[in-house]
Amino acid sequence: MTPGPPSPPGARLAAVLQQLRQRTGLSLAQLAHATTYSKSSWERYLNGKSLPPRSAVKELCLLADEPADHALALLDIARANRTEDGAAPPTAPVRRRTATGTDTPAAGSTPAPSETARPDTAPSETAPAETAPSDTIAAGALPAPIGPGETVPGGADPTRALPTGHRRANIVTALLSTCAVVLGALVLTHLPPTRREAAAPTPTPTAANGTLCRRTACQNKDPIAMRCGAAPLTLAEHETTTGAWIQIRYSQECGASWARMWGAALQDRVEFRGGGRHGFLHSAQVTNRNEADTYVHTLMSVVSPGTPVQACFTPAAGGVRECFEARSTDGP
Repeated sequence: MTPGPPSPPGARLAAVLQQLRQRTGLSLAQLAHATTYSKSSWERYLNGKSLPPRSAVKELCLLADEPADHALALLDIARANRTEDGAAPPTAPVRRRTATGTDTPAAGSTPAPSETARPDTAPSETAPAETAPSDTIAAGALPAPIGPGETVPGGADPTRALPTGHRRANIVTALLSTCAVVLGALVLTHLPPTRREAAAPTPTPTAANGTLCRRTACQNKDPIAMRCGAAPLTLAEHETTTGAWIQIRYSQECGASWARMWGAALQDRVEFRGGGRHGFLHSAQVTNRNEADTYVHTLMSVVSPGTPVQACFTPAAGGVRECFEARSTDGP
C-alpha cells in the first residue's frame, strides 16, 4: 500500500530533517553508517513517508551539532496530528472467546486425554498364563534371584522380565525425584533477601529511571527539564478562535500540572493557575518563529487530586480572553 502525502506537521518535520542532513554534508549511505538506522529508513524519514523515532531525531541533531528540542517538538505535534486524523495503532492478537465466556484453544492444540481412556492399563494378576505376552512372567512364577556366575535361561533379558506395573513405578519414581531436585533449586534461587539487603535505601530518581523531581520539589520547575512531560495526562484541551490549541497537562509521577500551547502567533500568551483563585500563576508567550512552529509551555504547579486548574489564552492581535478549567486526577 502506497503511503499518502505527509500531514502539514509531518511535512514541516521532514523539511527540518532535510536541512539538518544537508548541514552534516552526509549522503544517505553515510548517514546510515554514522547512525543506528538504515539507508531506506532515512529515505522514508527525510521524505515524510513515515515519522522517525525520537532516537533517530536525536542522532541526526547530534551529527548536525544542533539542539534537538525544536525537531522533537515538531515530531510530537506530527504524532498528535496523526492520532487526531484517525490512524489506529496496531492491535495485539486477541484470544477468541466462546459464547460461554471461556477461551477457545489455540489453533493446532489438542485436548488432554482422559484418564479413563488409557489403553495401557496394567494386566490383571489372575489372567491365564497363555494370554500373557511372551516376554513377561505370570504372577506367582517369578524366578529366584540370579546368583553370581549364573545365567538367565534361554538368553532372556532379566530387565524385560519385570511386570509392566513395576516398570511404570520405576519411571514415576525417577520423574518425581527429578521434579524434587528442580523445585529445590528454584526455591533456593528465589529465597527473599536478608534483612541487611532489604534495608538498602531507595535510590533517588535519576534521568535513567524516571522523573527528576516529585511533588513539592517540582513547584515552579520546567516539566521538560524535570522529565515530567514523558507520559502526562491531558486533563482538558481547547481550540481558540484564532486556531491555537491549549492543553492542561498533569503528571502523576511528579504530582504537578501545567499548560502548553501550539499553533499560536507571535506574542500570543497562555496563562496557567493551579489550586483555584489564590493558586500559583504561570505564563508563557510565543517569542520567536521556532516557538510558533512548535509549542510553548508554562512552569509547573504542584496540585493534589481533585484540585481545580485553569488555563487562559490572550491573543496578541487583541480580542476576547478565553479560559477553560479542569480538575487534576490520579486516574486516566
